[in-house]
Amino acid sequence: MSLSKRICVSASVLMLFAGAASAGVPVAQADRLVRDLTPMGAERAGNADGSIPAWEGGLAGVPKNVSWMPGTGHYKNPFAEDQVLVTISNENAGTHEAFLTPGQRAMLATYPNYKLNVYPSRRSCALPEAVYEAVMKNAVTGSLGGNGDTLSGVLRGIPFPIPSSANEIVWNHNLRYRGYKVSRTFVSAAPTREGNFTPIKVQDDLVFDYSSPGIASINELNNTSFRYLQETISPARRAGQLLLVHETFDPAIGERRSWQYTTGRTDSSPRVQRTSAINYDTPQIYSDAMSTADSFDVFSGPLDRFDWTVAGRGERYIAYNSYELSSPAHKYADIIKPGHINQDLVRYEKHRVWIVEATLKPTQRHVYSRRTAYFDEDGYNMVAGELYDARGGLWRVQEAHLMQYYDVPACFNASDVVYDLVEGRYVVQNLKNEESGINFNASHLNDMMFVPEELRRRITRR
Repeated sequence: MSLSKRICVSASVLMLFAGAASAGVPVAQADRLVRDLTPMGAERAGNADGSIPAWEGGLAGVPKNVSWMPGTGHYKNPFAEDQVLVTISNENAGTHEAFLTPGQRAMLATYPNYKLNVYPSRRSCALPEAVYEAVMKNAVTGSLGGNGDTLSGVLRGIPFPIPSSANEIVWNHNLRYRGYKVSRTFVSAAPTREGNFTPIKVQDDLVFDYSSPGIASINELNNTSFRYLQETISPARRAGQLLLVHETFDPAIGERRSWQYTTGRTDSSPRVQRTSAINYDTPQIYSDAMSTADSFDVFSGPLDRFDWTVAGRGERYIAYNSYELSSPAHKYADIIKPGHINQDLVRYEKHRVWIVEATLKPTQRHVYSRRTAYFDEDGYNMVAGELYDARGGLWRVQEAHLMQYYDVPACFNASDVVYDLVEGRYVVQNLKNEESGINFNASHLNDMMFVPEELRRRITRR
């Protein structure tokens, strides 16, 4: 659908709610989503010097300049001809200070060969028309209550395209569109300081219930935003480990529900255990204790242990259109290097971001006393972050590598990394270069696969 037709359709959706909005923003304000804002609430216009272009619909289909077949699981780079505009090192970082995050500045100062290759900015993010229409409805009917954890009047698209608080921005990230039924195989690795690593291969399946095309109200979801099933494939000592998670909207109604089975138990009968430990600052599986459960997907889970505030909006260099880093032409050994991943493979672009600060509540506990999060305006993906220890020192740096999956279409991180500045190490997750890629049409997934009994069935089949 052309941009002009999309504006007409979106305007029609808004007219349906004229005079009926009791929550969200007024229809007159939501009308900006078909005027000067994109359907996701970003600025349609570029910036003053042209280094950030106007949004013209993004890559909402397979680009004409790539030969690509559906079902391949990997995505060819439509911007392969782009050249590096500037390479930022510690020596010239001061010239680019205004567009660097503190985390990037720390990485440049810590590692002599760390750099950022900056390319032309491409606003490639695009979503299905049905999702845009849902976002339009959410804009005028959505509300956030309680302590920022109770959602109503929203479904399928980001809840708050014109956010009025930091909590709404973070909820946009947590509930952004990533398909409906998705299956993938990926690798995580936590290399030593010397760069040695053992790849942890995982098969996982996801049903994003919030994005279900058959649901008419968030109330039908039983406080469940998505269901996640993970099985470890290798190495042999970990093979067969299972994890099932039901993510919730409101922790006041019920906390995240999770079950796990761990191999190598010494008791006589293997057991699937219900656990509440896969949450908040519990060390993330396979991260070698360098990342927390709520840093999965850069950030996930409830917001209730922190006070969230908007620190502003600004232009930053962020990892974007990460087709080269995700290419099957590169082996994991090409990517995973001592200290940090291979920066020659990471593409940075200048984009506008929301900057959000989170401070630990006095009544709560967490290994992080403070965290800063950066959200891309075009898709509300969290693209970078800084994590601070109990004394307020910068401890860890997060980076997500965004990519437009143009056949879906959907825009989110293809991989992500957490750098531990104290350990001098890092963990990188969701690499799929040597795997079969990602399947956005996993229609074989059904409700019976996302219950504890499925874990028990898998155990007994071995």
